[in-house]
Amino acid sequence: MAEPARSGCPINAAVEAFGDSWSLLVLRDVMFGSRRYFRELLAGSEEGIASNILADRLKRLVNAGLLTREDAGPGRRAAYSLTEASIQLVPVFAQLGDWGLRHRPTTKRLRVRAELLAAGGPELWNEFMAELRTIHLGAPPPERDGPSVMERLAKAYTDAL
Repeated sequence: MAEPARSGCPINAAVEAFGDSWSLLVLRDVMFGSRRYFRELLAGSEEGIASNILADRLKRLVNAGLLTREDAGPGRRAAYSLTEASIQLVPVFAQLGDWGLRHRPTTKRLRVRAELLAAGGPELWNEFMAELRTIHLGAPPPERDGPSVMERLAKAYTDAL
């Protein structure tokens, strides 16, 4: 279970749970990159996370209730899944991405998903959260017309290459 927060401030409690950059990037890669295994997260890291840092952040995120780790048998890879708490961070990630688009230098290839989320607003974020609940929590798939948010995000990224 998570360590008690240094104070009762909600912002402090949130920062203590996921506020360091590596934790946010690991959650981003599970959420938007569909990476669920240690090796996928390590190999797919745009920022070049070290294996010891990744192992530490995965453990912290599990302890904080933001990821679950599947019990894998000997010789099997353990999958990580988002929890409801981390799925509810989609609007936070969308807002962080939008802020980064407006105030930091970015590359076309890596900005397209943030642009799509910003343009789609809360309706798209809710649709994406419903899809994540299906993938990570086993919820029934949401009804939709046309491609899923995951498919639209993947296409935007591929088209930018």
